[in-house]
Amino acid sequence: MPVEVDIVRSVEVPTRLVHGPGAVRRLRESLGELGVARPLLVTDPGVAAAGLVDRVLEQLDGVVVFDGVRPNPDIALVDGGAEVYAENACDGLVALGGGSSMDTAKSIGVVARHGGSIRDYEWGHDPIEQRIPPLVAIPTTAGTGSEVTLWAVITDHDRKIKFNVGGTPLIGPHVALIDPELMLGLPPAVTAATGLDALSHAVECYTCDYHQPFNDAVALYAIELVAGWLRVAVEDGANLEARTQMAHAATLGGMAYGTESAGAAHAMSQSAGGVHDCPHGALTARVLGPVCEYNAPALPERYARIAQGLGVDTSGMAPLAAALAGVDELYRLTDDVGIPTMAELGFSEDEIPMLARIAFEDPQTIGNPREVDIPAYEEVYRNAFSRGPR
Repeated sequence: MPVEVDIVRSVEVPTRLVHGPGAVRRLRESLGELGVARPLLVTDPGVAAAGLVDRVLEQLDGVVVFDGVRPNPDIALVDGGAEVYAENACDGLVALGGGSSMDTAKSIGVVARHGGSIRDYEWGHDPIEQRIPPLVAIPTTAGTGSEVTLWAVITDHDRKIKFNVGGTPLIGPHVALIDPELMLGLPPAVTAATGLDALSHAVECYTCDYHQPFNDAVALYAIELVAGWLRVAVEDGANLEARTQMAHAATLGGMAYGTESAGAAHAMSQSAGGVHDCPHGALTARVLGPVCEYNAPALPERYARIAQGLGVDTSGMAPLAAALAGVDELYRLTDDVGIPTMAELGFSEDEIPMLARIAFEDPQTIGNPREVDIPAYEEVYRNAFSRGPR
């Protein structure tokens, strides 16, 4: 008797998307519709220094500001923010910033609703059983797509790892205000790293073992948008059209994630990001090409479709040749926008055995389309240290 396989899948998008230049001016209205009277504004010093916090505060009364977010937010930061939320009797959250601010706000919401410490809610441990308090997410970079993802990533310094929180619509923001005007003038390095982070979400979610048609559709469009607009956004930070299209790419890349895993590139960057404090997007970008080169033989038709999305003319090519041509274009894009090398990000080749081991232990390994063990991770890491365009 054949084994019965569950082929019923689901896609849940709990976030209302309000997008376009000036969307941030809908914040007061959005909070009112959610019944929030005393929000906690979660942001970082850089966003405050850029004047974006003041633009938000103009719309709000009774807001409490928590502006201590750091890159790669950690357990202490989240738990401290949850204490501020409780002490000030807040009834909702506003996240203003990049992925770090949005992940921090989501995680504060988890602790505020459930108690304890955010370490208790590492994926696979205590379940998240209640919807987080109302959260309005306002991205100021076009990268993580955290304004729509059902995940947050938190650093555990004791274990030198990052861990996932979520995988459920209960953690998703209630509203996302996607305003490309907030992204005008972002430095080229930040634009490049966050833009390739968006691309990595689309590529890995399109090729992971859990891909499904609805996520595939948004992933492919995100790939096309990054290919068409990232170089422009890096070269001209004041180009509103480029900022708008990259904002769309980031949100679509986040939607591609769903409740599933990604793959080896995220397993590598997420685990290695707990070893050295470096920009997540840049690290993911630096390993994405080598991972795609490793994976392409296992899924050539899908990687060939990615090549087309990246603008490669694959006419007359066999699937694997087309797939590898797409990998070449990915290497070119990575170098064209100035992504730092592994050494520039703070890593050394002596660390490869350790990096390979912790990548293998990361839960996102299971979503990779080609089986990857520790020796395979070592091979991919060696490629990441040495490989550029062919």
